[in-house]
Amino acid sequence: MARSETRTAEKKPRSRRRKILLAGAATVVALAVAGGGFAFWTYRHLEGNLDTVDIDKALGEDRPAPLPTGAQDILVLGSDSRSGDNGDLAGGDVGGTARSDTAMVVHIPQGRADATVVSIPRDTLVTRPACTTSKGRQLGEAQRVMFNSVYTAGGPACVVKTVESMTGLRMNHYVEIDFAGFKELVDAMGGVQVTVDAPIKDKYSGLNLTPGTHTLDGTQSLAFVRTRHGVGDGSDLGRIGLQQKFILAVLSQLQRQDTLSSPTKLYGVANAATKALTTDAGLGSLPDLVTFAQSMKGLKPSRMETLMLPVAYDRIDPNRVVPAQPQDGQLWQALRENRPIPAEAKKSPAHGTSA
Repeated sequence: MARSETRTAEKKPRSRRRKILLAGAATVVALAVAGGGFAFWTYRHLEGNLDTVDIDKALGEDRPAPLPTGAQDILVLGSDSRSGDNGDLAGGDVGGTARSDTAMVVHIPQGRADATVVSIPRDTLVTRPACTTSKGRQLGEAQRVMFNSVYTAGGPACVVKTVESMTGLRMNHYVEIDFAGFKELVDAMGGVQVTVDAPIKDKYSGLNLTPGTHTLDGTQSLAFVRTRHGVGDGSDLGRIGLQQKFILAVLSQLQRQDTLSSPTKLYGVANAATKALTTDAGLGSLPDLVTFAQSMKGLKPSRMETLMLPVAYDRIDPNRVVPAQPQDGQLWQALRENRPIPAEAKKSPAHGTSA
């Protein structure tokens, strides 16, 4: 069974649980579990690996209504802390409290044949709505706070409430993966193949790639999704592109018939993923994950649209960005109404190109 004490929405810091999150994590583990007939002891072991947070209980009823179209929205978060087992990883903060270093909203319309992944830059200035931590501490509304600071101040529930306030979308699920677990998962898959068009060399993340196709191991993959100094203008906006490229590469590899054909490899992927994975209570068991995976079996990487929240540089602090208007409103309205995103809504003034 799952751990006897289900975690509330703001978890106590643990030496191993400093998170980086990757969209598609729930699909990764659920596809692995659904793919084989495991013995009862194996089932119990994998079930015991899972961690959950009760987002619904923490947020109560003051939330956007579920979409009448039956669409699902998943918030995927990551943090930049380096404590415990993650202390030897390159780059990032090496001792402070956790911040949401990576954030993606994954919108999956009814039918589960398509998906839209919207990345939220961590330096985006947002309004954090009033929220309550699991310790019962009341946090008042705060304006012009960096998005990645919301996790530090209030934990997962406050981040979910902030994203729901920004988007008008109810987050049906919440997913996170820790650094050490991410490395183990990629290694259990036998690495992930990515193609880059230009050289990438980032002394902070430790990544050094020449142009071409590479099979990245766990350590290299972690550096790949964290790299920003070696791409584009060196900002978080360039890193977002690498993260989205990696998502598609993982999903493509999982859908190849030989990826999980070996029972030993299948178990290794499932074990690594369940140890790394933290979800909301609605995905907190193997049957829930399998049901979720089965509902998405028709989703192809070629049918996934990846984009960035349209942002503009802040007029007061040019080192920060703010949601660009009217693009920001147009983007979320299109997803709420289950219609194509207008081309105008994909333009990000801070990036100079389509989001």
